[in-house]
Amino acid sequence: MEYLKKYEEWCNNPIFDLETRKELESIKNNEEEIKDRFYKDLEFGTGGLRGVIGNGTNRMNIYTVTKATQGLANYIIKKGAQQKGVAISYDSRRMSKEFSQATALCLNANGIKTYIFKELRPVPELSFSVRELKCTAGIMITASHNPPKYNGYKVYWEDGAQVTPPVDKEIIDEVNAIRDFSVIKTMPKNEAIEKGLYVEIGEEIDQKYFEIIKTQSLNRDIIKEVEKDIKIVYTPLHGTGNIPVRTVLKDLGFSNVYVVPEQEKPDGNFPTVDYPNPEDPKAFKLALELAKKVDADIITATDPDADRLGIYAKDSKTGEYISFTGNMTSMLIAEYILSQRKEKGKLHNNGAFVKSIVSTKLADAIAENYNLKLFEVLTGFKYIGEKMREFETEGKYVYEFGFEESYGCLVGTHARDKDGITAVMMLAEAAAFYKKQGLTLWDQMLRIYEKYGYYREGMATMTLEGAEGAEKINQMMKKLREEPISQFGQFKVKQIKDYKLGTILSIEDGSTSKLEMPTSNVLYYELENNSWCCARPSGTEPKIKFYMGVKGQTMQEAEEMLKNLKQAVLEKVEK
Repeated sequence: MEYLKKYEEWCNNPIFDLETRKELESIKNNEEEIKDRFYKDLEFGTGGLRGVIGNGTNRMNIYTVTKATQGLANYIIKKGAQQKGVAISYDSRRMSKEFSQATALCLNANGIKTYIFKELRPVPELSFSVRELKCTAGIMITASHNPPKYNGYKVYWEDGAQVTPPVDKEIIDEVNAIRDFSVIKTMPKNEAIEKGLYVEIGEEIDQKYFEIIKTQSLNRDIIKEVEKDIKIVYTPLHGTGNIPVRTVLKDLGFSNVYVVPEQEKPDGNFPTVDYPNPEDPKAFKLALELAKKVDADIITATDPDADRLGIYAKDSKTGEYISFTGNMTSMLIAEYILSQRKEKGKLHNNGAFVKSIVSTKLADAIAENYNLKLFEVLTGFKYIGEKMREFETEGKYVYEFGFEESYGCLVGTHARDKDGITAVMMLAEAAAFYKKQGLTLWDQMLRIYEKYGYYREGMATMTLEGAEGAEKINQMMKKLREEPISQFGQFKVKQIKDYKLGTILSIEDGSTSKLEMPTSNVLYYELENNSWCCARPSGTEPKIKFYMGVKGQTMQEAEEMLKNLKQAVLEKVEK
C-alpha cells in the first residue's frame, strides 16, 4: 500500500532527522495511525496549508512546511520577483515560530530576502506589512481559530491579499511538482543574516500599522466625552491581539479597558478554552465573569491570529449580556461608519460594499440605503481583497466596507484581510457614540432591525474527519447535485445556484442559466420570502457547513423561521 511505502521512507531516509524517525518508529504497530498520517500529502490548497501538527506527509511539520516554501520560492524566482522579498509573521500556536524560521531560511537559501517579525503579530499587520514593504508575497503561520492540535501556512501576494486565481493554482503546481524532500533548500541563520537575506522587523511596522488604522476613527471628540464612563472587556484568547488592541484603544483615549488576565499571554495550548474561537460562546466564559464584575458595556474577543472578532453587549432593559453573531457585529460596524461618513460628507458617490455569498441579506438593505454598489464574492476574504484590487486598478468604485459572516470585516484599505484589531477599535468607538445617546450596542442593534427588517442567520455543521469523512462529504454534495431539492419544510426553493458547475437552476420551470462567478464546491438555495440556505464543505477543516438566513416581521418570528429552516435542512441532508 502506498501509505506504508511513504511511512517506511520517512522511517529510514536520513534526510528526516533522528527525532522524527524515532517518533514514527514508535507507531509501527498502529496501522490506522500510519494510514491517517500518510494516506495523502497535506494538500497545499488555494489558501496554503492547514493540518494537524505531527510527523508524516499529511501533517504540519518542518518538512511539509519547507516543501510548500520551496514550491513558492520556485514560483517567485520564475516570476523574477525574488528581489522584492517576502514578509513573514506567525501567531501563538505550537511550532509557529519554528515554522516561520524554517520558512525564512528556505527562502533565503533560494536567494529571496525575508522580512520576519521578531515576535508574533496578527494577520492584518502581516497583510499591511506586505504592502508597506512592497514585498512580492507574505506568509502567515497560523491555523486561525482551529483547535490546538492544528497549525497552518497562509500565502499572501503583493497586494496584501491571500493568493487568488491564477496565482494560487500556479503556486500549487510548483508545490506539487516537488516529489523529493532532498531538493528543499535551507541555510544557517547567521549566514542568512550576514548576507542581508534574513531581516527582522517589529516596532517600526507596528507604529505605522497603528497610525494608519487610527485614521479610520470618526468621532474622537465623543470618545473624550464618555471615555471615563465606558468600560470594555477584551480577551485575545491567548493569541496575537493583546498588545495591538490595548495600544490602539489607549491611543484613542479609552482608559477603562480590562483584559482577561488568564487569557492575556500567548499560549499555543489555549489552556482556558477547548477551542480558541470567538464564534464559540464557551470561549467567553472568563470574559463574561470579568464583565459582570466590572459592569462592562461591551465584551470583545479576537481569535489567535486576530482577524476575527466576537462580541457581547449589554441589554439595557435586562442588564444581561447578549451574544452577537459575526453578521450582527459587521452590520453594527457598517451602519455606524456609513451613517457617520454620510453625515460628515465622507461617503463616496461610487462607494462599494462587499460581502461573501453566505453572509446576511441585511447587508443588501444597508448598501441600498446608503446608495452603495453591493458586490457578492465567494467565501474567503481573499475574494474581498481581490475586489479591492479591482476597484483600485479600474477606478470605477471605491471600497467602503467588506465582511463575511465568519466574524470578520475590514474597515479601511490598509490591509487586504479581515482585521480584528481595527474592528475592536471601531466597535469601541461605536459603543462610545451610542452611549452618549443613552444606548447600548444591543439597543442599537435592535434599532437596525427596526429600520431594515429582522434578518437572522444560522449555521449547522457536520464534522467528518479522516479519509472516510472526506468521502462522506463528497458523497453528500454529489447527492445534493443529482437530486435537486425543491422544498425545505415550509420553505419553497426558487432556484439553485451551483458554483461548481456554474449554473442557476430554476425550480419552477426547470430552466438553467449561467452563473457568472468563479468555481467553488458550493450549492446555494434561493428560497421564498427573502430566505436562503447554502451547502459548502469547509476549505480548512474536516467539516461540511450549512448556512441559512431568514427575514421576519419581528425578532420572535425571525427566530422561529430560522429554527424551522435549520431543522428542515438537516432532515433533508441526513436522509
